[in-house]
Amino acid sequence: MDEKKSQKNNKMDEKIRQSSASIQFVKGILEKVVPEVYLTRSRDGGTGKAKFKFINPNILDESTLFNDGEITGMYMIDIEGIIETSNIIAIFKFGQPESLEAIYTMYSLKEWDRFMRFMDRYSLSNGLLFRKTE
Repeated sequence: MDEKKSQKNNKMDEKIRQSSASIQFVKGILEKVVPEVYLTRSRDGGTGKAKFKFINPNILDESTLFNDGEITGMYMIDIEGIIETSNIIAIFKFGQPESLEAIYTMYSLKEWDRFMRFMDRYSLSNGLLFRKTE
């Protein structure tokens, strides 16, 4: 009985590990805020863009911002590796950081497919839903 339970737990752990995905702005520090993500794709499917909007991300907290290093990009990390972009914009309101926006551009179908696999994992890990615009 214990062996079956152990095998079931191992399968669950493997599924969680494979679906696990995260975003970081400073390597080693997980971003806890789940962004709004907007996707666009060219008509021929050859290129695309993903725009991420993080409202009050934890990386902009004073304790994190001044102690853990500077933002050098957005790193999307999953079992396959790291996808990164350095196209980051900080939005300030009344002199205080309010949000971060990041844009990841895909220049091929291969990059689009890789990004979508990351987003599938990230969605599972963070409860994101996909809604197609009409």
